[in-house]
Amino acid sequence: MSTEQILLYVILLIIILDYLFDRVMDYLNASRWSKTLPEELKGIYDEEKYRKSQEYSRVNMRLGTITSTLSFVFILLMLIFGGFGYLDDFVRQYASHDVWMALLFFGILGLASDILSTPFDLYGTFVIEERFGFNRTTPKTYVLDKLKSWMLALVLGGGLLAVFVWFYHTAGALFWLYAWILFSGFSIFMMMFYSTLIVPIFNKQTPLEEGELRSAIEAFAEKAGFKLDNIFVIDGSKRSAKANAYFSGLGPKKRIVLFDTLIKEHTTEELVAVLAHEIGHYKKKHTTRGMMVSLVHTGIMLYLLGLFINRPELSGALGATEPSFHMGILAFGLLYSPVSLVLGILGNRLSRKYEYQADAFAAENYDPQPLKEALKKLSVNHLSNLRPHPAYVYVHYSHPPLLKRLEHLEGSKK
Repeated sequence: MSTEQILLYVILLIIILDYLFDRVMDYLNASRWSKTLPEELKGIYDEEKYRKSQEYSRVNMRLGTITSTLSFVFILLMLIFGGFGYLDDFVRQYASHDVWMALLFFGILGLASDILSTPFDLYGTFVIEERFGFNRTTPKTYVLDKLKSWMLALVLGGGLLAVFVWFYHTAGALFWLYAWILFSGFSIFMMMFYSTLIVPIFNKQTPLEEGELRSAIEAFAEKAGFKLDNIFVIDGSKRSAKANAYFSGLGPKKRIVLFDTLIKEHTTEELVAVLAHEIGHYKKKHTTRGMMVSLVHTGIMLYLLGLFINRPELSGALGATEPSFHMGILAFGLLYSPVSLVLGILGNRLSRKYEYQADAFAAENYDPQPLKEALKKLSVNHLSNLRPHPAYVYVHYSHPPLLKRLEHLEGSKK
């Protein structure tokens, strides 16, 4: 048995195990659903709202299972019948330079994936979200969002990929280091300027008007020693009834952004409590630490890629007749997925720890009660599953479940 065949079997095994693992996680999570309101959720959900939340979780899981199964079957067929090799032969007919070959190869794959997933995305947006009262997206907005996303993928994704391939051919063994420096610089730049460069392409942001809410936020920020120059309201209601708030930027470019739906649904005290939580992330340096962890992870991945990318067996495992950067990086990505899963689980564990710390900051520096009320409202209004299976939480949740957060806040209050 050749090395290429062994690698192909290993890739197939990884994909199959990954699919089965996801299905087991979904089954465990669904096993926690019930037709009657559990005792621990009384006072948060009423009977009717709870049944609605269970149905919302059920139909979303069903759609997710269908889409992931079709994706699983598609990748298996591409691997078994050498589909990636055929695509590689096709792009070689129209491009001779490695940069253009990589751009055309991944461009076709990305476009095909987007076209195949669009019907399910449309169903999720205009059928499921509409049915449960969340959808505010119009067909025009949906189409414009799709076109803008393609444009960004072409400009940013294509640009980064082109430079990566160029590094590969010019930097030799130090390819991974140059790629890591580029990625790190790009990540920091996007963290600083995402809200000012990317968000306006999709949403309108306006400064929070003077009044009770702004005064309360500024008063708390001053008390907490948080220099706050920018508070913005984003028109999230143009796409969904769901609410959110987030903190973005670094240094003088930091800003707090509130969804207009959040302002509509919550009291001033609850909104200040939510923002106290977001400020807690900044004061505890969670954003900076998260960025550093991400950059270290990326550096390790690129170093390993640099060790293996030159091996022609990677391209051969996917059916290519000639080795290339784009086939090698695709094969490496498939082989690396178990490592990525483990690191993702560890990252979620760290993120949940940070959420508890930000909650504690808000409780200690403001008031735990309005934060608890805000979290309850957000969960109920979003029809969240409040009894997820612990294993599912451990693998997939970046935030602790509501009941755990309420329990932690109660402890902070005492």
